[in-house]
Amino acid sequence: MEGVTDAPMRALLSERGGFNYCVSEFLRISQDVLPPKVYLEHIPELRADCRTPSGTPIQVQLLGGNEELLALSAVRACELGARAIDLNFGCPAPTVNRHDGGAALLRYPDRIRSIVAAVRAAVPAEFPVSAKLRLGWDDMNAIHLNAERAAEGGASWITIHARTKVQGYIPPAHWKYIGAVRKNLDIPVVANGEIWTREDFLKCRDETGCEHYMIGRGALADPELSWVISHELGLKLPSRCQSLEGSFSTRAREWLPLIERFAEHCAAHVETHSGAPYTVRRVKQWVKMASLKKELPWFELLKRTQTLSEVYAVLSQLD
Repeated sequence: MEGVTDAPMRALLSERGGFNYCVSEFLRISQDVLPPKVYLEHIPELRADCRTPSGTPIQVQLLGGNEELLALSAVRACELGARAIDLNFGCPAPTVNRHDGGAALLRYPDRIRSIVAAVRAAVPAEFPVSAKLRLGWDDMNAIHLNAERAAEGGASWITIHARTKVQGYIPPAHWKYIGAVRKNLDIPVVANGEIWTREDFLKCRDETGCEHYMIGRGALADPELSWVISHELGLKLPSRCQSLEGSFSTRAREWLPLIERFAEHCAAHVETHSGAPYTVRRVKQWVKMASLKKELPWFELLKRTQTLSEVYAVLSQLD
C-alpha cells in the first residue's frame, strides 16, 4: 500500500469510522537509521500521540532485513511517539525484494524470528510488535514455519496476506491457510487479502475463523466496507452510517464530497507534498484502485484533469 495509504487517506477513512487501528506505509530501513524528519514527514501522526485526527491509533511499519538497524529504528520511532511497531515481511515489490526487504525474508524463517526478537527486545514491553506475512515466497505451506518463527520471536500478533509473493495480487486469496495457522498459534492472527465486499468478508471468516481482519485496497474501493465488516463483527458503528446494503455508490456526485474532504486533509501536508498537484495525483490513484472492482465510467474523464477545480467540475457535472 506504499503511496496509497498516506496520512491524508488514513485521516479520511479513520474519521468515517469502522477501524480499530491503522498501519502506516512502510519506512524502508536499509543502510542506516532514518533521521527523525523522515518519520515525521511520512507519519505526521507521531506528533499527536500517534493517532489520526479522529483518534485512531497508528502502528509504525518498518521494512528491512538488518535486525540491528530495525531494532534501532523501532527505538527511534518510539522516541518520536510510536506506541506500536509492525514489521513488513509481505511486500512483493521486486525492488524491495532485491534489497533484502519485504517478502524476500519469507525464504529465511530463522531470520524472521531473529528480527522480531531484536525489535521486541528493543522497544518498551507495553508496546506491541507485530509481523505482516504472506503465505510464502512461492510455497503456500511455508506460512506454517514462518508464522511459528514470528511467534517464537515474540510477535504480539501476526497479519497474514493469503497469497505468496509469486502470486502477487492475482486472485484468489487462499484464506484456508490462515485458518490452519490460527489453530496452531497462541497469538492473534489477522486475516488479510481480497476482501472487497460483505460476501468476501463472510467467506473469509468462514474459512479462517479469525476475529481480526485487515483491509487495504477494499477500503479504498468501498469507503463503507469498514462499516459493513464492523456490523458483521458486532462492533459499534459510526453514527453517520446510513446503510449497510450493497457497496458505496459508483455515482460521481456521491464521490464528490468524499474527495473534497480528502483534499482538505491533503492541504494539511501542502509544505511536504506541493499542495494541489499532489492531491490530484492521489485522487487519481485512489479512484483507479476503486475502478479495479467496479465500473466507474467517469474515471476516464477524471484521468485527464490537472487541477482540483477540474476534478470537482468532472464530478459535479456527471450523474
